[in-house]
Amino acid sequence: MNIKSTTSVFQTKARVGLPLIALCLLALSACTTTQKVDLKQSGVNCAFLASECSLLTVGGKEQAGLRYINPTTKWSQYNKILLSPVTYWGGDSSKLSAADQQMLVNYTSQQFKEQLGQKFQIVDQAGPGVMKLDVALTDAESATPGLRSISIIVPQAHMLANLKYLATGSMPFVGAAQGEIKITDSVSGEVLALAVDKQIGGGSIKAGFQWKWGDAENAVNHWAELLTTRLFSWTSGTATP
Repeated sequence: MNIKSTTSVFQTKARVGLPLIALCLLALSACTTTQKVDLKQSGVNCAFLASECSLLTVGGKEQAGLRYINPTTKWSQYNKILLSPVTYWGGDSSKLSAADQQMLVNYTSQQFKEQLGQKFQIVDQAGPGVMKLDVALTDAESATPGLRSISIIVPQAHMLANLKYLATGSMPFVGAAQGEIKITDSVSGEVLALAVDKQIGGGSIKAGFQWKWGDAENAVNHWAELLTTRLFSWTSGTATP
């Protein structure tokens, strides 16, 4: 191959590579990683689950850090999901601004709706065969976290536009962020399942695992995908809890 053709190939690869890098920055999920934190029931502050936290036991591989599954639940009777507004729980000294809290819960709500919607019918009313899902995000560094933000309906196009900000901004959780999930029968209110999972940021030890927005998105995506996979396997009968 002559010098001219080699240069042409290099330029072509460069032109292809740049959009891929830009896409990575916008998509975020392929650019950073998070790691599961081992949890013990006695050492977790369940801001949302409160007293129900006592029901949790340590989860296994490819499961939430802590979980509870109601042994009497007949999962095959459920094929619809009522998704409650996602909530954010933090302390008075939370470093996450109100605007960033809102963006985080809005993204989480949309991601869970998108993932679950691929396997279940998403409904807006309680009824037979409907599971009610509550998702809460917690600032794991807060000693006494309280309810701070609730997700609201935001056009998908607006959320996608915000990814440009997320790709360059920093999420000031230091160490880890925690997700709490509660699944109940939408009619009776009976608890079907509970879960708590904590993820540590993908930064270096030297940087103190400072969370980036990409870490936040990865954690949320992981939780949404894991829950969807587990619920569908249980309700379809292909696996047992």
